[in-house]
Amino acid sequence: MPAQFHAAPVAQMDPVMLYRILQLRIDVFVVEQQCPYPELDGRDLEPGAVMLWAVGGAGDQRADDDGAPTATLRVLREPEGFRIGRVVASPEVRGTKVAGELMRRGVEFCAAQSAESPVVLDAQAPLQGWYESFGFARSGETFMEDGIPHVPMRRG
Repeated sequence: MPAQFHAAPVAQMDPVMLYRILQLRIDVFVVEQQCPYPELDGRDLEPGAVMLWAVGGAGDQRADDDGAPTATLRVLREPEGFRIGRVVASPEVRGTKVAGELMRRGVEFCAAQSAESPVVLDAQAPLQGWYESFGFARSGETFMEDGIPHVPMRRG
């Protein structure tokens, strides 16, 4: 099933889909990457927070079963522009370009809101090159977060 892409302000999301998105984030960031940290950080509830997500994708059976999200990211409005974060893909769709298409849509969403505003993110260091393919550039020194090296990046 080809991936279907969606976007919605968190306050307007179907609660079941929001639950499944949060479950995906916890499954990957907390369980798979073994980083016990407060995934529910309160930022999802900020005014202007928008969730983007994909359902389905190459080789994913979950989408056929129950419409579960296979990739997601969130966009936050910050005083100086936008922040993309919580970018995650389920193991079933990694390497299928679903996350890449979702990231492209996230960047386009930010540009549609304000083309001149910068977009920032903190990339896990091994993914720096992947984020560079979307126009992001390293903007600072590597730092550790939850035991994983991260690189601050900026676009625009």
